[in-house]
Amino acid sequence: MKIIVGLGNPGIQYSNTRHNVGFMTVDRLAAHWQIASWKDKFDALVAEYRGADTVLLIKPQTYMNLSGLAVKSIVNWYKLSAEDITVIYDDLDLPVGKLRLRAKGGAGGHRGIASLLAELGQDNFSRVRVGIGRPPEYMETADYVLGRFSSEETPLIEQAIKRGTEAVEAILQKGLARAANEYNR
Repeated sequence: MKIIVGLGNPGIQYSNTRHNVGFMTVDRLAAHWQIASWKDKFDALVAEYRGADTVLLIKPQTYMNLSGLAVKSIVNWYKLSAEDITVIYDDLDLPVGKLRLRAKGGAGGHRGIASLLAELGQDNFSRVRVGIGRPPEYMETADYVLGRFSSEETPLIEQAIKRGTEAVEAILQKGLARAANEYNR
């Protein structure tokens, strides 16, 4: 069993914001796999896909800063390890629309990832980082990540979400190293 976690914040006021690209990518993956049924359990929305392996799509409902609580509950319930997890999230340090796949590492200032690291006690989960760019100098980071994409950014982020779903499928089929070689260009 594998877990694909999209990080974001619950609620309509946060939909389509920069901080919710993880949710958007998981939603796109669910649509691609023709999954329409989500269950509310473990403080998360959970959908199941049965392919070559069972894959759980997860959207924590604990808000970004506490995402690790929901993920830890699921990992413990299914007796999984960090290696079974792929997390998709926004990254300020990448230009808008750029993808970067990684095997492990620190939080890099991302509070959702910091929560996962604290709760899991390990950093060896796969990451699909989706670039959202840096805020303008006059804007606070919190306002920026909770803001919506501009009309110029929208096509870039839509392409990144599409490529993010393809990258997740590549991770599941080929492993992270081969997927990273393909998608980190």
